[in-house]
Amino acid sequence: MTTGKPTFSSLLDDLKAWLEYQLEEGNRTVEMDPELLKNLAHIPRRKADQAAADAGLKSITETIKACTNCALNKTRTNTVPGQGAAHPDIMFIGEAPGADEDQQGLAFVGRAGKLLTKMIEAMGYTRDEVFIGNILKCRPPNNRAPMPEEMETCTPYLKAQIALLKPKVIVALGATSVKGLLNIKTGISKLRGQWHTFEGTNLMPTYHPAYLLRNPSAKKDVWDDLKDVLKHLGRKAPPVRKRTG
Repeated sequence: MTTGKPTFSSLLDDLKAWLEYQLEEGNRTVEMDPELLKNLAHIPRRKADQAAADAGLKSITETIKACTNCALNKTRTNTVPGQGAAHPDIMFIGEAPGADEDQQGLAFVGRAGKLLTKMIEAMGYTRDEVFIGNILKCRPPNNRAPMPEEMETCTPYLKAQIALLKPKVIVALGATSVKGLLNIKTGISKLRGQWHTFEGTNLMPTYHPAYLLRNPSAKKDVWDDLKDVLKHLGRKAPPVRKRTG
C-alpha cells in the first residue's frame, strides 16, 4: 500500500487496474471516481518528459556552442543560446545578443534585459518560468543589426528550440525578431498588438525593450500587448504593488 502524495505511475496503475476490472465485469460504460479524476487533473508533467526536454535543449546548446556556420563565430566571446523553462507558457524572442550577453552567455542581461525582467514580473511570471532567446545566437560586431544571411543561418537553431519547448505564445520583441520569424518587412509599429502565428504557435509582436529605453512613452503600448497575451493564456496580471515611503 502506497502512502503520501500519489505519483504519476501509481495513479496510472490504479486507473489501469480499475478499468481492467470493469471490463472483466462486462461494463462498457463506467463512471470515473471523482477523487481519481481530481488527482489526474493535478498530475505534474512526467519526469521523463522533463528529462527529455532538458536533454534536447542541452544538445541544441552544445551544437550552437560549436557552430562556425557564419563569420560571427570569429568575433564572439560566448554563444547565447537562450535560457529559461523547458515547457514555458511564453517564449520571448529578441534580435541578437549585446555586449553584456556576449560576456555572460545569457540572453537579455543588460539594461534592456532588466526592463524585460520587470515586464515579465508585471505579467505574474519570473524569468525562470518563461524562455528568453534571440534570433541570433552570437553578437554582431558593434551591436549592428543582423544580416539576412546570418538570420537565415541561425534560425534553424531557434526553430529547433521552439519545436522542443512548445511555448503557448511567442512574444516577438522588435522588428528584427518579427522579420526573422515571419519573413515580413512591415514596420513593428503597424504589426504590434496584432496576433500572428509561427509554425502553429500564436505570436504577438511588440516593441523591443531597448526601444522602450529610448522611448518610454511606448511602454503603455507594450503593456497593452502583454495584457492581451495574458488574456489569451487565461491569466490576469497581478495587482500593482504600491510603493511605500
